[in-house]
Amino acid sequence: MFTGIVTDVGRVATIVPGGTVRFEIETVWDADAIDIGASIACGGPCLTVVARGNGRFAVDVSNETLAKTTLGRWKIGSRVNLERALRFGDELGGHLVSGHVDGVGKLVERHADGDSERMTFELPAELARFVAQKGSITIDGVSLTVNEVDNNRFGVNLIPLTLRATTLGDLTPGDGVNLEVDLLARYVERLLPK
Repeated sequence: MFTGIVTDVGRVATIVPGGTVRFEIETVWDADAIDIGASIACGGPCLTVVARGNGRFAVDVSNETLAKTTLGRWKIGSRVNLERALRFGDELGGHLVSGHVDGVGKLVERHADGDSERMTFELPAELARFVAQKGSITIDGVSLTVNEVDNNRFGVNLIPLTLRATTLGDLTPGDGVNLEVDLLARYVERLLPK
């Protein structure tokens, strides 16, 4: 489990193709202190650390994850939002995030609103019912509050700190993003009678 509060923006250092793709990601964290088998949210998806050292950690990514997320577009040098898994007693600053990407959305529009940026995203139609005004959504691993919803589009507001401390400030219209809908919305929908 995660909170959607990014604690480092890493960089893809190497990409090793194969039956799974191995990404080595540079981080400011003490990589030697990361356990093999630890879960790290990398741009949204929860990935398992398979190697670490020298300011980097490595994750193996399956074809399924590459097909259902934006990770297949990563290149050497790509910036990646990183968050270590939650520990009991940690502050829950964002919202409960599983690291299981529900779909890929797209930035439709972006404009300044004072010192902040307002962004409008389009999401797959089947996910629209899970997004509510003033509810939570995770975009590329970042916990955000939904400002407004219009069919399969929703808007968020990003303050200057979020723009600087995550990769969301790098987005331009047309860019794909990993989306995770609110965990509670998913369970409420499951419990409602059909």
